[in-house]
Amino acid sequence: MARTTLRTRARAVRVAAVGASAALTLSACGSTNDAGGSGGKAGGEGKVGVILPLLTSPFWQSYNDYVPKMAKSEDVDALKTVNSNSDPAQQITDINNQLNQGVKGLVVAPIDSAAISAGLDQAERKGVPVVAVDVAPEKGKVAMVVRANNVAYGQKACDYLGDEIKTGKVVQIMGDLASVNGRDRSKAFRACMKDKYPKVKVLEIPAKWESDTAASKLDTLLNSNPDIKGIYMQAGGVYLAPTIQTLKSKGMLKPAGTKDHITIVSNDGIPQEFKAIRKGQIDATVSQPADAYAKYGMFYIKAAMNGEKFKPGPTDHGSTIVRLPNGMLEDQLSAPLVTKENVGMFHDDDQ
Repeated sequence: MARTTLRTRARAVRVAAVGASAALTLSACGSTNDAGGSGGKAGGEGKVGVILPLLTSPFWQSYNDYVPKMAKSEDVDALKTVNSNSDPAQQITDINNQLNQGVKGLVVAPIDSAAISAGLDQAERKGVPVVAVDVAPEKGKVAMVVRANNVAYGQKACDYLGDEIKTGKVVQIMGDLASVNGRDRSKAFRACMKDKYPKVKVLEIPAKWESDTAASKLDTLLNSNPDIKGIYMQAGGVYLAPTIQTLKSKGMLKPAGTKDHITIVSNDGIPQEFKAIRKGQIDATVSQPADAYAKYGMFYIKAAMNGEKFKPGPTDHGSTIVRLPNGMLEDQLSAPLVTKENVGMFHDDDQ
């Protein structure tokens, strides 16, 4: 498999700060007691465990590649990553195993927003701070959630498709609705279409971040709805290849700008999506910053292990820390929309 790391991002849209270490502005990071996150013991020394949700997606392969690089740049002693293989119960076991190894901090990408609380509770009992990446837990304590604005993902996809299509049928291939990411993207897309593009009918495929499920259900849906004009894929890392293959098999993959082209918008920002945009196979993607997820996961866990606390406000890396309804703090990283107009600012593996 070709490497899928995002090797070069345009400076204008790159979220990760340049340099060996980044600091938050005073308004975003301070020694306050109203932070709403768990803090580690002062000192900041010790091993950090990094737990992945899966490694079958190019996005998570990219993140996995960035972890050791960003750990080094942030001076974090990170252990080799652990893959929970899409199993929420296994992820709790992985957390417990890391705690039993004596880690002083954890960076976890939760599989299930609710189930992860059992692992967070275990970490809290041992006084080990946790940073959640990509998915916000529903309950428990974390020092910070590092995540892009998933509501904006759904809204940006809706606006692009709505403006292009105006009227007709679109399908959103949803993620796992047990994940807040899947719920946020789905609800935002659905609500946006209803409010702004009432002549567009939304059909839905719950695919659980599974490529085989996406392919089989899309095939069935296209059989009964051959007039579909648009597709929103909530995860290009797992849905891009099966979607393109399904459309090809039905003779429905038409180049952008030609008659009967199905407008396709994705989420992830992996090189395969950039390549597909250049080829005219898909039209846009909302680019998740895999590099920044790794960088700021390491940044925040080091700060938490040093006993630092955080509060809402703008950061010096172009994002904003917000307080979630459950009281957790989330650094909402930027996620740009990539189209044929600006895809030249991004590199795929052929460049």
